[in-house]
Amino acid sequence: MFKAVVAIAVALSPATTCAFAPSVSGGRASTSVQMGILDDISNAFGGAVQPAGGARKGQIAVVAGATGYIGKSTVRESVRQGYKTIALVRDKSKVESDEGKMLYGTFFEGAEVVECDVCDADKLTETLKDISTEAPGGKIDAVISCLASRSGIKKDAYAIDYQATLNCLESGRAVNARHFVLLSAFCVKNPWLQFQQAKLKLEAALEAQSDMTYSIVRPTAFFKSVSGQLEVVQQGAPFVMFGDGTVTRCNPISEADLATYLIDSITDKSRLNKVINLGGPDEPLTMKKQGEMLFEAVGKEPNFFYAPLWLFDAIIDSLQWVADTFNSETFENAAETGRIGKYYAVEDMLTTDPEEKFGTMTLQEHYNKIAVEGQEYDPYTTMFAKAPTKVDEEEKEKVAA
Repeated sequence: MFKAVVAIAVALSPATTCAFAPSVSGGRASTSVQMGILDDISNAFGGAVQPAGGARKGQIAVVAGATGYIGKSTVRESVRQGYKTIALVRDKSKVESDEGKMLYGTFFEGAEVVECDVCDADKLTETLKDISTEAPGGKIDAVISCLASRSGIKKDAYAIDYQATLNCLESGRAVNARHFVLLSAFCVKNPWLQFQQAKLKLEAALEAQSDMTYSIVRPTAFFKSVSGQLEVVQQGAPFVMFGDGTVTRCNPISEADLATYLIDSITDKSRLNKVINLGGPDEPLTMKKQGEMLFEAVGKEPNFFYAPLWLFDAIIDSLQWVADTFNSETFENAAETGRIGKYYAVEDMLTTDPEEKFGTMTLQEHYNKIAVEGQEYDPYTTMFAKAPTKVDEEEKEKVAA
């Protein structure tokens, strides 16, 4: 019975907007956290981009977390705006192999892919020193960090959201980089999760130093993370939500719009040394409204399943009891992942100030697009989409021809 309840609540749990680099949400159903919780529970129980040119010629922008969901869009936007763009990746083969090219498409075209483990502080500083020798005056114009932990549990959060990102900051300072753009998260405004504490600790370190100017951007929710139910809805399953579907509201922002904002922050003086909350152009969207929009996009009659919020408490309390009783790190991690799910089931990810809303693409436009074209594959944010294959690419080329 317990495992059945766990499975139900996990399947319905919202993903986070800020826990993971490619995986985000704003209190909405998303598959990365669902799969993460399932894994934890299971373990516990046994088109080419052309540079804009001219204005940014010679200026160097370094993107850390380049293969992440927002990272790769940020790389593409940096190239589009004319920066000499350096994409830091842990393993170049994952990007430059045939499989990587199918997975990432044109995101890295025009960028220089540099292999570097940002968890290795000394190696990172050496890499940035080499990169800075190619910059006018020997100075990197900007370091943009799109790093975030995959799981959100304490160990990962402090290793990536804090320490690896701090490495990027300290290495940037060591080579006299001019500006630091941090992709943070809206959810840190009300922190009661480990990864939020890690992000806030990093923000404090960035604000405390004076060697580099900075812009801290805290987005609400990403389109990909509020699209996790597309495939199941297309297959005739109901749209799942918590409570009556109006418990939380959000205004998500598209990855392209967010990437534009991040790169614009390099030169926009109004964002200098500022912490900025950022949402998309939509008015407040409840989860029920999102479901209605999704059904409209796929051309089906609305069909909803309402799940009670108490499922989270039942699961979290049970897992935490086992963790405390048996001093189990596995169960502790599972409980924390459950807390992440609950957070986004009860907290708004919403900006209403016009100055905190940005972009042109609405969520309905996004739903209409993916209902026809399908979702971009991302192994960390979708359970149902498939990785592209050579056959898929050949079919696309035939259609394009």
